[in-house]
Amino acid sequence: MPSDKLVQSRARALSSPLRLRILRLCLHESRTNKEIADILDLNPATSLHHVRTLVNNGYLAPEEARRGNRGAKEVPYRSTKQSWGTRIPDAAPMLVDTFLQEIEGLDPQEIQIIRVGLKLSDESRQEMMSRLREVIEDYAMRDPEEDGVATSLFLAHHLDITGNSSAEDPNAPNDN
Repeated sequence: MPSDKLVQSRARALSSPLRLRILRLCLHESRTNKEIADILDLNPATSLHHVRTLVNNGYLAPEEARRGNRGAKEVPYRSTKQSWGTRIPDAAPMLVDTFLQEIEGLDPQEIQIIRVGLKLSDESRQEMMSRLREVIEDYAMRDPEEDGVATSLFLAHHLDITGNSSAEDPNAPNDN
């Protein structure tokens, strides 16, 4: 079992929207630090700092070095998919921020959204979330399809405190 210090280090490595975006860029295609920096409009030194943090924590793996256009040595990196099972404390705001950064600049027609309000028992809610997670994990762990198109999925679930009668105080006076 990993030490608490290692678990904390690995969680900290994933606590940056920028690092999560780097992992996404390297998920289906190996990319060099220069390519990552160019795509994310970063200084290569900044990008390299984040890449090294991800490599040191096992989330990116360096591949065999190659020669770039000008003969310089370039190291491509590939996601190890190890981030999928890592728990990050209080991750929701950071994951929402990452999602918003990833969709910035997309046309609204390029984003498929499903939004629904439900009223479920704890048991039904847990069942729904478990089933959704199983489906998502099934697809996430598959090998990339040769003719596939890279796509992303962001799923958020929250209790609806604005209209959820179960969240109201049962002892409060009835205004009706």
